[in-house]
Amino acid sequence: MGRGRFRTVLTVLAVWSVLAGAALVGAAPASGAQGAVQIAPGVKYTQFDIPAAKGMAHAHVIDVDLRNPRVGVDLMHPGAVAARAPVSQLADGRGAVAGVNGDFFNITEVQHPGVEATGASVGPAIASRRTLKAAVPDGQRFGPALPPATSTKDVLGVGADRRARLDSLALDGFVRTSESRLPLGGLNQYALPVGTVGAFTSDWGSVSRVRATCGTDTDRAAPCSADTYEVTVKDGRVVSWSDTPGSGPIAYGTTVLVGRETGAQQLRKLSLGERVKVRHRLVAAASRIPYRFVVGGYPVLRDGQPLAGLDNATSAVRTAAGISDGGKRLTLLALDGAPEFRTGLTIAEVATTMRQLGSVDAFSLDGGGSTTLVAREPGAAAVSVRNHPSAGAERPVPNGIGVFSRP
Repeated sequence: MGRGRFRTVLTVLAVWSVLAGAALVGAAPASGAQGAVQIAPGVKYTQFDIPAAKGMAHAHVIDVDLRNPRVGVDLMHPGAVAARAPVSQLADGRGAVAGVNGDFFNITEVQHPGVEATGASVGPAIASRRTLKAAVPDGQRFGPALPPATSTKDVLGVGADRRARLDSLALDGFVRTSESRLPLGGLNQYALPVGTVGAFTSDWGSVSRVRATCGTDTDRAAPCSADTYEVTVKDGRVVSWSDTPGSGPIAYGTTVLVGRETGAQQLRKLSLGERVKVRHRLVAAASRIPYRFVVGGYPVLRDGQPLAGLDNATSAVRTAAGISDGGKRLTLLALDGAPEFRTGLTIAEVATTMRQLGSVDAFSLDGGGSTTLVAREPGAAAVSVRNHPSAGAERPVPNGIGVFSRP
């Protein structure tokens, strides 16, 4: 992984207690760091040490200049929402020159014995302008506690204007029959709000949909619902139903509706052959520009200021993304998980670090064993893992941010 190559050490002139409140003295943006290596036009890689409250951390950074017309970013994923793959495999499968892991995800189901973990991500996801999924309820997320005033709907994305931004995406959808119009509570989600109906499309994959009816909006560990119903809609008509959510691939053009509690009771009113229209879209809170890609996580820095209430006690290996230059520069950071650096950073320290790298806005992605940064060596045909994953090997993840270079 070549930690000794292209290595830069952050110069610090004060103890961490001063740094956390003010600045990482001597820290330069990745674009200007000594030893930065260009891996493609407009894409640079560097690494450096960060003195932190609980020990030295080591950062790997990809700097992406979105002004360069040859550079693009997109969501990497395994081809289904409910699927996982290592970041290096996702990158090589799409031909990316660099990338990091993405959103937090449904990693385990120890709280619901016998229920299959889906591997699906927490927040909204858009890849190549295609909407893949919406956000699960806040209480159903996996990962550390959300900072105040944030939610599972928060995203980092790049719009059709090639500018990166932070936003929030909410699901707007309905199921319409000849007699009623039901609001849609979910789209390809591993957890549905209590009492709602969720839509599952071919983008979901083959994994069981039972998990969508487990837990509540505030308690992920709550039992699975005893009142469920599933309806399959093909070519605009009801073609089958079941008392329990099923599994297996969903054909393109087919939608499986899963209801729990009140939602299940509403779906039971549908008859075989009945006409049903299902519509859904993600609505942005802050931007009217269509998104090319979005990934879930949560903000830690807005307008150059760390969010209030960020955790400054729990250190861990982290992945983050930062935005600068009016959305025209994207900075991807992944900490090293080697034993000598494994104490990592607190979320508050991540916000400070991203600010000192020049970011005006910053976003926390999944960390711990998921944290992975890959990049191609100049002239190489495939990416290599640049950090040491803390588990000793890459963890399969549901998605990631890919960096692409066009000829």
